Amino acid sequence: MGATASIPPLLFFVVACLVFGSFWRAGMMVAVSCQLFYLLNRGLLLGRLPLLGPHDTLLFFGMSLTLMGLLASYFPVVRRMRWFTAVVGITAGIITAAALLFKPLNMPLPQILDTLWFELHVVVAFFGYALFAIGAIASAAYLRTGIRGYLDLLYKTALVGWTFFSASMISGGIWGYYAWGTYWLWTPKELWTSILWLFYALLLHIRLKGSRWDTVFAWLGIAGAFVMLFTYLGVSLLMKSSHSF
Repeated sequence: MGATASIPPLLFFVVACLVFGSFWRAGMMVAVSCQLFYLLNRGLLLGRLPLLGPHDTLLFFGMSLTLMGLLASYFPVVRRMRWFTAVVGITAGIITAAALLFKPLNMPLPQILDTLWFELHVVVAFFGYALFAIGAIASAAYLRTGIRGYLDLLYKTALVGWTFFSASMISGGIWGYYAWGTYWLWTPKELWTSILWLFYALLLHIRLKGSRWDTVFAWLGIAGAFVMLFTYLGVSLLMKSSHSF
């Protein structure tokens, strides 16, 4: 920690764009372009995708959230709502700022991680995480306004996010087979990954029960963000696991 002096000024510019410029899509576009540029440049220097350690994964999470939020901002219910991109942008800015607290890991990929399956596993997982976070924002908007369009946004982000996360579990199982000779290890990360997957499977089925369950559906959308954050950060920071930082 405390390695911000070694972080390029570009990342501070990204945080500023997200916090102050995300009221406009243009600010989000500038921010996500800078995030992609930083990650691509770092990947070229390292000769691998920058997906190791909290610095890289928090940055990738922030970039995923910005990108998915930008795409979701064209959804009809939020198309003209500047607050939506602002909330997504500020959240992504906080995540990016948190990454600055951690020193980048500039080592080559360990042999156990040097496979396309590991990289695919991480990338699609964070796309899913980002969509789950956007769904939580839509849930809060529904509970505040009662506009059912926000529930449509929650359902679609949950469905696509769950699909991404399913792909992450499949690719993670294949990676685990090559790395440890088994598709499944009974570690906290695998268990919480299953809990998160089952949670969103339940949430998607709740939506099919009709409008009487709208409030429950929205509260589950908010709760899902906390389950997601614990699966990503809580397990990695608090529990000993094959996925620990």
